[in-house]
Amino acid sequence: MRLFPASWPRLGVAGPCRRRAAAGVAALLIAGLAWGGFEMERMRQVALQRFGPAAAEAVDAWRSGLAGWRELPEDEQLRRVNEFFNRRIRFVDDQEAWGQADYWATPLEVLARGVGDCEDFVIAKYFSLRDLGVPDARLRLTYVKARVGGPGSSVFLAHMVLSYYPTPDAVPLILDNLIRDIRPATARQDLAPVFSFNSQGIFVGTASQVASPVDRVSRWPELLGRLRAEGYEP
Repeated sequence: MRLFPASWPRLGVAGPCRRRAAAGVAALLIAGLAWGGFEMERMRQVALQRFGPAAAEAVDAWRSGLAGWRELPEDEQLRRVNEFFNRRIRFVDDQEAWGQADYWATPLEVLARGVGDCEDFVIAKYFSLRDLGVPDARLRLTYVKARVGGPGSSVFLAHMVLSYYPTPDAVPLILDNLIRDIRPATARQDLAPVFSFNSQGIFVGTASQVASPVDRVSRWPELLGRLRAEGYEP
């Protein structure tokens, strides 16, 4: 069996970041998510109280962006959301950002600090696109092995990206914090998919194969709890 397949499965893919693949896998058993939306004014107040005026201004910019992108075609929504977070957020690992080995930050926390790791970029993009009305079935938070050091390198790191499937059988588009462009998975030969997930469950291989149910304990429900406390309403 090839650990790093040459081609992407039709549903379940994605991106590069840290060295703890095993720890990430263990943390990704998920709880269900019924989408509601963000209470942006409440989130602004939380940001102001917890992090100060600059954080509130960052939430304002996010709110303004979402409002302006709501009526755009989905491909343009992808581009705007990807660009917004890639430009605003500086990559750092969790130890530097939060003093923890592994922490899943909310979009508010990422915007307030202006820093995050690959998972934080993906979480912020995922929830932003869901707020814009992109169906959950078209999105996958995807762990990959990423080759670093060029095509001939044998060094692979664990990474997460956001995969978007315009149709169920399409090659996904990859939103990544490491490059500016959104590219199809077939153009990302540096990435080898491991598994992907959304609120429906964890997908290994093909999208029809749910490897784990949505009621398993993990970082996901803990993340949702903090989102609700900040102003997310399912």
